[in-house]
Amino acid sequence: MDDRTNTIFGWALAAAGTALGLSIAGGMLFHGERPEKPGYAIEGVEEAGGGGAAAAVPIASLLGSADPAKGAEVFKKCAACHTINQGGANGIGPNLYGTLGEPIGQGKGGFAFSDALKSVGGNWDFEKMNAWLTSPRKFANGTKMTFAGLGNAEDRANIIAYLNQQGSNLPLPAAPAAGAAAPTDPAVANVTEATKGDTADLANTGTPASGAPSIDPAAKEDKGLGVVPPAKQ
Repeated sequence: MDDRTNTIFGWALAAAGTALGLSIAGGMLFHGERPEKPGYAIEGVEEAGGGGAAAAVPIASLLGSADPAKGAEVFKKCAACHTINQGGANGIGPNLYGTLGEPIGQGKGGFAFSDALKSVGGNWDFEKMNAWLTSPRKFANGTKMTFAGLGNAEDRANIIAYLNQQGSNLPLPAAPAAGAAAPTDPAVANVTEATKGDTADLANTGTPASGAPSIDPAAKEDKGLGVVPPAKQ
């Protein structure tokens, strides 16, 4: 009975060892990692290292059409740490009334700014505020602000326009004119003007201004162009 039990146990152990070996071998044989650049596009999969980030949109191109009212809604994400009314108290973060145009990391009733933010220097302008709202940690590595940032460029433009209304009032870029024509390539414009000149000269004189060979009237008649030759004298 003991020999039979040992035999069964031995076969079970051998089977388990075989299965484990096959699993390891199969993993080595079929193991694969995502290539640095996929050979073809896979829907829903971002390229490695790309992070899915779109090309940066210049904030000046959005501020002219930004909506401060929408910015006030976005600011609700900030209200847990910041006040924005004139004379408002500092909280976890400083009061933000009149921030645009002020020196970075200074003032605000003696708020204890981080050394990282103090070291940035300069004043808060639209570009710096946009960079700060995009990623505080990238703007000032070591900042005490834990907010991850706003990824949506329109949200940033709207909140900057709202901040600007709260005691700053820096002049915003003008909104793009409705229906403004796209700029024309100078090379295309030059070709177009030259073509217009040739067409006008051809209509007036029958000879292209560019010096192209003129067409003999008789040849035109022969080709069915409907030109009648002068009457014989």
